[in-house]
Amino acid sequence: MRKPRSTALVTTLLVGCGLVAAPVQAAASTHYAVGTGGAVVSDTAEATEAGLRVLRAGGTAADAAVAVAATLGVTDPMMAGLGGGGYWVHYDARTGRVSTIDGRETTPRAGHERMFVDPATGRAYPFWDAVTSGLSVGTPGMLATWERALRKWGRFGLDDALQPAIEVAERGWPLTPVLRQEIVDNEPRFRQFSSTAELFLPGGKVPAVGTIMRNPDLAATYREIARHGTRAFYGGAIGRDVVDAVQNPPLARDATIDPPAGLMTLSDLRHYRTIDRKPTHVNYRGYDVYGMAPSSSGGMTVGMALNTLEPFDLGSLDRSQALHYYLEASKLAYADRNRYIGDPAYVAVPQRALLSESYGKSRSCLIDPIRVLPAPAAPGNPYGDHECVPPPPGTASSENEAHTNHFVVSDARGNIVSYTNTIEQVGGSGIVVPGRGFLLNNELTDFNFTPTQGDAPDPNLAAPGKRPRSSMSPTIVLRDGKPFLALGSPGGSTIITTVLQILVNRIDFGMPLRDAVAAPRASQRNTPTTVAEPAFIATAGDLTALGHVFTAQPTIGAAAALEFTPTQTQAVGEPTRRGGTHAGVVTPHP
Repeated sequence: MRKPRSTALVTTLLVGCGLVAAPVQAAASTHYAVGTGGAVVSDTAEATEAGLRVLRAGGTAADAAVAVAATLGVTDPMMAGLGGGGYWVHYDARTGRVSTIDGRETTPRAGHERMFVDPATGRAYPFWDAVTSGLSVGTPGMLATWERALRKWGRFGLDDALQPAIEVAERGWPLTPVLRQEIVDNEPRFRQFSSTAELFLPGGKVPAVGTIMRNPDLAATYREIARHGTRAFYGGAIGRDVVDAVQNPPLARDATIDPPAGLMTLSDLRHYRTIDRKPTHVNYRGYDVYGMAPSSSGGMTVGMALNTLEPFDLGSLDRSQALHYYLEASKLAYADRNRYIGDPAYVAVPQRALLSESYGKSRSCLIDPIRVLPAPAAPGNPYGDHECVPPPPGTASSENEAHTNHFVVSDARGNIVSYTNTIEQVGGSGIVVPGRGFLLNNELTDFNFTPTQGDAPDPNLAAPGKRPRSSMSPTIVLRDGKPFLALGSPGGSTIITTVLQILVNRIDFGMPLRDAVAAPRASQRNTPTTVAEPAFIATAGDLTALGHVFTAQPTIGAAAALEFTPTQTQAVGEPTRRGGTHAGVVTPHP
């Protein structure tokens, strides 16, 4: 049932009906803010300002989060939007409870374990051939997540929450260097589809930085949803256009690809449902860390790594020694992730055992303080007595996740949202739904195309209705029952290590949150080499002496975080990653 409009919100947000307010302007770029009344950190200035406007109008964190997400669908279209899905973690100040919504995309009912095996060759499709096709598109969960969150925790309706995004899409926003580079990187793919080229390559060229980008098709799509509700997407006219684009991709006349057809039907959209899940929980040095349970692997893998680190007093160790433990704990947690975690409707995930303190200690004892464990390490045995047994060689993950966006929101009442959402690769499947203004996801390529676990069952193969495993790790941390941190990051399978490293930086090393987010990153995912930012490698001599091998990657992740005290909230984004991200508070403090 639609919630009644708030007069304050209508006056502030409604456009095109005679009550035109001041337009959503991009706030001055800042990656740090401190104050009260609520806070937002997101990837774009327009999205952060949209959330702040809803908070100023009396909206809850959930209301503001939907406004932020919808606006990111306009201004950060390569990362998320109506064509994708995600995971929502929520803290309710009234009850003190952390809850989550699984809005992950699902496999069409016609999907199956060998759907990414080319029947003509009997071999798996090349990864990018599978990505840039309708076959990769999972049934989107984004809009259903927004509706569910507003029903549970919002004051306003979906029509109100979409208004800032509609305004930005119609008025336009300046093309940033980051978004322009993402278009450049995807230009060969985008030229394959007429609707995609029309939106992102107007006049056949990549627009210049500063060009005012507009998306009237997306504005109209949002207006249709505002008028008719989510049924317009999940079975209505918008849904029919989605299915047609999946089954019959809008190839350009000069296209050079012949992509495999997608399997989604209108019935898949009609039957899509979000899932309310119990969050993962571990206690780490007195802090209660809550995350996203499977189908995401994020909450469990962060939790397993923290349990593995618990016996070591990292704060008293030499920094290189402490980082050695961090990297090794990550390696072991990923070994268990790859072996045991999948959609719990299809896989018996031993969640309680994997997150037990005793299992964490059994993994801790495997870490040698003076040399690295060979990688890939084997998974442990959560079903046994949790003894310390040196592992045989294992198998690495073959997943190819790339990017997402993450944002955090709090309100004046003390409610918090930590929300990671995505269309998977930068640019998703490359297919813009004709006339609708949004890209479709390629989430189904998060499945393993063929078995990866040797003689053991692979928990991440496709099946009808199944949700592919994700690394998204939206996280909320409580201390003495009160909010302490909310954080998360994009970055595919590096998301987990980014969140883990920020937690270690803040809790173990005592860094201020700004420094914990900005510090150089390294990501060990049970592979022989560790991906790391150049600034991390430059100071990694002692780690190299222990046997760590590093491969440079320009940046890892783009975190968004909040820290709470009794008197104020710190909102922290990235100073430089992704060109710098955007933090704001309702009432700034000096």
